[in-house]
Amino acid sequence: MRHILKRHLGPALCAATLGIAAIAPAAAQESIRIGYAVSKTGPNAGGATTTTIPNYELWVKEVNEAGGIKVGNKQLKIEVVEYDDRSISEEAVRSVERLATQDKVDFILTPWGTANNLAVGPIFDKYGYPQIAGTSVTDMAPKLAARWPNSYWLLGTGGSYAEGLVELLVKLRSEGKIGDDVAMASIADGFGIELAKAGRAALEANKFKLVYDKTYPLGTQDLAPIVNEVKALNPDVFVAFSYPPDTLGLTDQARVLGFNPKVFYTGVATAFPLYKAKFGAAAEGVVSLGGIDPSDPKVKDYIARHTAAVGKEPDRWASFMTYAGLQALQQAIEKAGTLDKAKVNEVLRTGTFDTVLGQISFDNESRQVPNIFTVGQWQNGEFVGLVPHEHHGASQLVFPKPAWPAQ
Repeated sequence: MRHILKRHLGPALCAATLGIAAIAPAAAQESIRIGYAVSKTGPNAGGATTTTIPNYELWVKEVNEAGGIKVGNKQLKIEVVEYDDRSISEEAVRSVERLATQDKVDFILTPWGTANNLAVGPIFDKYGYPQIAGTSVTDMAPKLAARWPNSYWLLGTGGSYAEGLVELLVKLRSEGKIGDDVAMASIADGFGIELAKAGRAALEANKFKLVYDKTYPLGTQDLAPIVNEVKALNPDVFVAFSYPPDTLGLTDQARVLGFNPKVFYTGVATAFPLYKAKFGAAAEGVVSLGGIDPSDPKVKDYIARHTAAVGKEPDRWASFMTYAGLQALQQAIEKAGTLDKAKVNEVLRTGTFDTVLGQISFDNESRQVPNIFTVGQWQNGEFVGLVPHEHHGASQLVFPKPAWPAQ
């Protein structure tokens, strides 16, 4: 597989072309040109290089090694044009616009994170590209799906995650295991804002008392003040709707400062392999979004293939959604028998696809993947799904959270 480096939009952006070097005229197309802008640098890079980029690379590798995507009576390999959005929404918008108008790619894959997906949505819609967002959580998903008919919000709404967590807390309280006090911290970015809003509403509706409810700016490095303030309040439950750097930082500070509530919930990156690698036994009992059924054969096979291809395991939440979205795109192209975006979108909206998550369809209000785990927990070295309780393979909560091991 050849790599051709192109320099576009100054030194901040670099495009790499994978696969066939030359681009044939559309009438004799010999490859499918797929582009994406994703955070290779900046504060979002931790999430993007764990969840998004490895799955894009895995999918391209597997498709091309299998001979390509079948379009009509031809097998077309994938050629990739990629940009670094530097974790800046405006950069993501410029890059996606360039992919559509100058690079003229056949399809565009989505960036990492809620904020960047909301920012690029109008560009995807303007040019008719399917926007299969595997790393975006927003309560606006139903409205966005209506406004942008070619958008697919695989992770669904913030409300579903907040309500799943509160459902768990209500059960614990009814059993007399926790009280009413909950402390909540959230990052002042799209994800944190959406989840905090939904969490606040669900907690208040169920008569919990928010003894702490504060946001902190993107890029905050000193998280000790947050943990110290919360520790002084002694809540049974701590919830942080956080991004990867602060998820790690909050956990570090909680250990250092001896803050060990009965339920310790942190946001994005808790389900990452790096969380387990960094904290080891200290990860046991930590709760977050997502989760898997580790006994599912498709789940085990995907983890093995991902590890073999990119040298590391996938995360136990949005990695699965991202890869399932790519599988759905491939199957939609093959079912449509064409690279015509309108026809591919029609299949995506109405079809059923065989994926790592099983049979999925986007024929619902938010065009999201149904029946995914919204709450999970580290148990014996695996991040297992807890909620919905009725979901196949759901585990039981380990409670209370074990004490932090001695450092």
